[in-house]
Amino acid sequence: MADPVATARRLAEDLLAPAAAAVEAAGAVPRGHLDALAGAGLYGLTGPRSAGGLGADAVTVAGVVEELAAGDLATTFVWLQHLGVVARLAAAGTHPALLADLCAGRRRAGVALQAATRPGPPAMTVRADGDDLVLDGAVPWVTGWGAVDVLLVAARDGADVAFVLVDAAEGPTLAVQAQPLVAVQASATVELRLTGHRVPADRLVRRRPFAEVLASDAATLRVNGSLALGLVRRCARLVGNSPLDGELAAARARLDAAGPDELPAARAEAAALAHRAAGALAVATGSGAVRSGSDAERTLREALFLLVFGTRPAIRAALLDRLGAAPPRR
Repeated sequence: MADPVATARRLAEDLLAPAAAAVEAAGAVPRGHLDALAGAGLYGLTGPRSAGGLGADAVTVAGVVEELAAGDLATTFVWLQHLGVVARLAAAGTHPALLADLCAGRRRAGVALQAATRPGPPAMTVRADGDDLVLDGAVPWVTGWGAVDVLLVAARDGADVAFVLVDAAEGPTLAVQAQPLVAVQASATVELRLTGHRVPADRLVRRRPFAEVLASDAATLRVNGSLALGLVRRCARLVGNSPLDGELAAARARLDAAGPDELPAARAEAAALAHRAAGALAVATGSGAVRSGSDAERTLREALFLLVFGTRPAIRAALLDRLGAAPPRR
């Protein structure tokens, strides 16, 4: 196929950006937007070529995310969850038929991971019972409800984390509650609660030691930073020629070059830049920026969202330092 980054840029400019205000007002990402991404092959961006995916490298994935986020953050946010499932299935080497369907966009996936993959007591657990796995707990942030067919749920089982496929369908043991958000409300983000929820044991994707999951957490930080870069790209385009162009390139370069220890600071820099760029767009727009539904107003709220999305203690500390609110050093 054509260069995925160029394809994403075309979709963002021709489809996503012109409809972003309407998507926000409607409160739901149109099926047609997601179908367009699937039709362009982007649902298989992180999938292996053997499963019909594009086998894109990390730089390409980051570039696609940035381009799409510049067009419409809500659509990008829903689609991005799917990529994580494709990558994890490919790494595990399990469920090849599902992986092929996901790469083609015939089936679509979301994630429910943070309740078992963060330090502290688990909020989601799993146990074996005969031929079934039984899940109990809650995940506060699950994106794309109503637009996904299957969820990859992380649950703690002693010292291990199990990654389990769960059908995205409400029932007696699976309940959801809509999360009212200040931005990307169209992402249909919900709280998921599982109560004695049973799935066949063959829905297990893989099992990893919890310590290993924690150690690999930094691998997810780079691509999430591209959401913030996408907002900066949008602001730079709408403001016109300005120093934002150079600052965007510098923030991107720092993220690309960062190792695990440097990634939190680089992520913080990208989020802080998005926040500042959104403020610049509001000032450049003038009084129209306070009109509900304007590009500037929506972008300001999305920048707020990205200040706290996917943060870790090190990212939060770096952001507080950049924003002048770091705790005093003793």
